[in-house]
Amino acid sequence: MPVQLRFTSGLSSADYVTGEGWRLATLSRCPLHPHGGCGFAGHGTYPRVNPPGTRIARWYCPTGHCTFSLLPDHLGARFPGTLSEIEQVVATVEQAPSLEAAADRLRGDDITLPSAVRWVRRRVAPVRRLLTSVVGLFPQWLQGCVPQIIAVRERLACDEALMLLRALAAMQLQSLAPPLGFLPPPPLAGEHQPAVQHHMGPDPPAGFG
Repeated sequence: MPVQLRFTSGLSSADYVTGEGWRLATLSRCPLHPHGGCGFAGHGTYPRVNPPGTRIARWYCPTGHCTFSLLPDHLGARFPGTLSEIEQVVATVEQAPSLEAAADRLRGDDITLPSAVRWVRRRVAPVRRLLTSVVGLFPQWLQGCVPQIIAVRERLACDEALMLLRALAAMQLQSLAPPLGFLPPPPLAGEHQPAVQHHMGPDPPAGFG
């Protein structure tokens, strides 16, 4: 059962924070008990470090001992930051002569090149795998398209491919991996892994995160 669901807020990252867009999120029925009777209710919010000030609305099912959250479309799933920021990293790598050159261009003054390379790889590798899956998933739009951000942008005539792909793949998000989809990480070999849950405590103090 998914614990993270899509929130089509229609807000930019900045508007979501300044307008406290998480207050607009609604989940009227429990995904586990759609007919009610489980005590399903709102369970506050939890913070995202980046973008600063971002919070995610969540709900709790006491019967199923399970929390659910609504992730706005602009945010990466299980990745810090926004889909737009992640996409820009991948696009920069695609246009650079090497991954190292792209990392050098993207890094800040306070980070070494090896650290920047690792940071870039953590974003590029999952997006490349995702694009390969998505190209095969939507042959009506992407048949023959190279699984690269720039190529997908051109084929779909858009400036932000990942945001549009999340909308196009709305029915498949639970089976697509982060940062686009909500598929939880696989369990370690020989281990049983329950559904990934959110922290169950109360909201942190005002100003936290």
